[in-house]
Amino acid sequence: MDFWSFIVEKSKSSAVVVLLMCLCGYFSYFAVKGDRGLLRYIYLQEKVVEAEKMSENYDKKREELAQKVSLLSSSSLDLDLLDERARTVLNVIGDNEFIIIDDDTEEATD
Repeated sequence: MDFWSFIVEKSKSSAVVVLLMCLCGYFSYFAVKGDRGLLRYIYLQEKVVEAEKMSENYDKKREELAQKVSLLSSSSLDLDLLDERARTVLNVIGDNEFIIIDDDTEEATD
């Protein structure tokens, strides 16, 4: 019986070791590849960097547009010139107006 009890005792302790190793493997796997694991963290960090770059680009565009809008203020712009450009771009004229197109000026602007 000594031999049999020795085998049972060793098998219980080795089963505990195997169980602990399986648990360590399980948690290690999900620490690396899980939804909140290391690989997901690295992927999300890359996405954050991309989003920050996009944000910087949008900030630059916003600043450019704000600069253009500031140039349209009534203190720095001739309102007649603004009216003329708006009508040219939008291709709109009033009922009692007519447009004379000078071909020489069109070639000079192109």
